[in-house]
Amino acid sequence: MNTLAAAWTGQDTRLIAATLLAIALIVVLITKLKLHPFLALILSSGLLGLVAGMPVDSLIDSFTDGVGSTVASVGVLIALGAMLGRLLADSGGAEQIVDTIISRSGRRLLPWSMALVAALIGLPMFFEIGLVMLIPVVLLVSRRTGKPLMLLGIPALAGLSVLHGLVPPHPGPLAAAGALNANVGITLALGVLVAIPTVIVAGPLFGRLAARLVPDATAPAHLVPEAAPGASGTGRDRAPSFLATVSTVLLPVVLMMGKALADILLAEGDHVRRVLDFVGNPLVALLAAVLLGMVTLGRAAGFTRGKLSATLADALPPIAGILLIVGAGGGFKQTLVDAGVGDVITRLATGADFSPLLLGWLVAVAIRLATGSATVATVSAAGIVAPLAATLDPTHSALLVLAIGAGSLFFSHLNDAGFWLVKEYFGLSVGQTIKSWSLMETVISVVAIALILPLGALL
Repeated sequence: MNTLAAAWTGQDTRLIAATLLAIALIVVLITKLKLHPFLALILSSGLLGLVAGMPVDSLIDSFTDGVGSTVASVGVLIALGAMLGRLLADSGGAEQIVDTIISRSGRRLLPWSMALVAALIGLPMFFEIGLVMLIPVVLLVSRRTGKPLMLLGIPALAGLSVLHGLVPPHPGPLAAAGALNANVGITLALGVLVAIPTVIVAGPLFGRLAARLVPDATAPAHLVPEAAPGASGTGRDRAPSFLATVSTVLLPVVLMMGKALADILLAEGDHVRRVLDFVGNPLVALLAAVLLGMVTLGRAAGFTRGKLSATLADALPPIAGILLIVGAGGGFKQTLVDAGVGDVITRLATGADFSPLLLGWLVAVAIRLATGSATVATVSAAGIVAPLAATLDPTHSALLVLAIGAGSLFFSHLNDAGFWLVKEYFGLSVGQTIKSWSLMETVISVVAIALILPLGALL
């Protein structure tokens, strides 16, 4: 520590101050002035560069380069993921998964079934879309079985939230992987490994406690569907089969995991590895799933060419805001790097012998608590600790992505749009939402980092 203190310079102080001011500005603009995170990240990047002493022309170049590289690497993947999710929703494929799993589980296994349904639907879908789709199912099953609403709702929320924070192709993990140059296939494989026990603990197990903490939660009558939300209750004459739907959803997961295993087990020049590296590239894997889904989901549901085209087109407008936030987050990251902030943080973490995984988690937690946005927390924290990833091997870079994702989910509260979404859909008070949803998010974050840190020591 004495050596570190001796090496500390006035410029280091200036850079750290610039970073803290930029983060503070993000918090104030989003929470107090209600400015869109896209604009908040642009303005904070400008403040960071100016306080850090960057020339104005270099500052603009850094930000635009960061936006361009991030959108190029992540934007197409987010768009393809949105298309697959929309196909799944509009074709009735998601409902087919729900109906099949729920109908084959007994009453005692219903919480576990809800977690499994949410995890499967959560793979290609954004959290908000999955939530809107699952809420009627949760409310209807609770009403028909008499099971406590939280006993069924918490597992569903946990399945969606864990996948959203830890597993590509969701925007947060993809953006963090891009910023840290982490292998998406390895991130996916380790993400699923961490996600399974995390969903179990934060879902069915914590759901029992949540049902006791919020015993009087009841399904809002105006939100409970009159008919079962299966294909027969939606007016569709045709729907894709359960097997075809699950196969389509899992295709990109299998391809990307195949690439990750090939990179570990096969020699670099091996022909099989080359093939798996190509088909397991996230862009190719997601594109293949969308093309397959057009047949297994769209055509199976009786979509005409016009309807199929409209469904894919309708998937893009809702993600415009996410793309802009992720892109601006990439610009913020590049400004941090080019200003030299990353080098200072790297020296601090190395000199203090501080775990990069724990540092990434703590930074994401702080930004999440301040801004309420998991995506802003992920992209900002990834930018701050990005230089540390250069010293890590591919496995630990992937674990750093997961640590940041876990931190971005910590204690959702009043400044998080998801908090209000859950409150209104489940008909809860603010206090009830904190005792159920907010605590569940905290359990997810803590359990995930508690799994990630030992993995970092073992791998």
